[in-house]
Amino acid sequence: MPAILADATEAVLYKWFKSTGDSITAGEPIAEIETEKATVEMEAEGDGILARLIAQPGQTVAVGAPIAVIAAVGDAEKDIEAVLATAFSQPGETPRQHDSAASGPDVDKARVFSSPLARRLAREHGLDVSALNGSGPDGRIIRQDVESVIAAQPTSTAAMPAPVPDQVASTIPLAATPAPVRGPAQPGGETIPFTRMRHAIARRLTESKTSVPHFYLTVDVRMDNLLELRKQVNATAVRKITVNDLVVRAIGLALRDEPDANVSFNGDSIIRYSHADISVAISTDGGLVTPVVRSVDTISITEISSTIADYAARAQTGKIRPGELSGGTFTVSNLGMFGTKEFTAILNPPQAGILAVGSAELRPVVVNRELTIATVMTCTLSADHRVVDGAVAARLMAAFKQRMENPLSILI
Repeated sequence: MPAILADATEAVLYKWFKSTGDSITAGEPIAEIETEKATVEMEAEGDGILARLIAQPGQTVAVGAPIAVIAAVGDAEKDIEAVLATAFSQPGETPRQHDSAASGPDVDKARVFSSPLARRLAREHGLDVSALNGSGPDGRIIRQDVESVIAAQPTSTAAMPAPVPDQVASTIPLAATPAPVRGPAQPGGETIPFTRMRHAIARRLTESKTSVPHFYLTVDVRMDNLLELRKQVNATAVRKITVNDLVVRAIGLALRDEPDANVSFNGDSIIRYSHADISVAISTDGGLVTPVVRSVDTISITEISSTIADYAARAQTGKIRPGELSGGTFTVSNLGMFGTKEFTAILNPPQAGILAVGSAELRPVVVNRELTIATVMTCTLSADHRVVDGAVAARLMAAFKQRMENPLSILI
């Protein structure tokens, strides 16, 4: 199981594209892996024959644990068995048992075949995992089994203590964070168990909002010149450029103009980046994903546009690759297409900045002491005050506004 995310300890084998005995080539997608952020394709690292499927669809597997055997042409069954014998730490241990014991603290529960995620959910909801029925391979207890029991819980919540969110700052007084009410939905409502991605979103955003000192700066951007230039470009361009493409390029250039804002928090130090790698927020049915457009300060607007369009299409079908989700230095979240005038966004640690983009609309403005009408867009920066000072953030937004209102500087 690959380490798809930097802090991941496990992932779900969602689907196999190949069957035992199929030939595979290096770089060919062979499986889909479900992570906390998205369902991504896993590519074969070499040529060979898929000799053995160890992990089954729906199974949660520890990072680094074997999920399949790829054999070379001519390898015998004894060669495969020899590889498997060395792949697991205990003599006679099955793949399922290895996965169950891989989480460390739960070794004493190895005889209860269950995934690490299922055990964690059971603990959070006060359930005894050994008393549950498993629907996974060979009766293994998986996430869906626990979620089904949770959804069927009685109305009374007295025996269901609220879980403490992972990694929430321990300095928050418990009295200040009342427990959420759990139980079935109200009449006419529906209880929808969290997906793996939604669990991650809840955990990470709670952690960010409660442990990172956010501050916010808002600017109004005059859009008339940019919209006119975009109209001229799209009249002859093979690929149509969107306003969001121009925003991503403009903030990338602004980060180059103000390098002290292109940073991240690193414990007792600051990491300053040489390029602006912009995470672009894309909404999917399962939640929000933020694939990264690399070096937007050095590539063309056409490259930015094609990359974002490709991400948007593949995100809807879970085809974003692991490497495309990591390494961003800054995020752009655009809700303007939904008619949202302005909003503030929550930081995506360890990034120190995220730009919330509202809709472009006609508003009254004063120019040379005279009232007129202009197209205006409100943008709000959320910044991490541990590594970005107010003056630095203000200069970044000034540089962004200057680029947007003089759009030729974005294209050149």
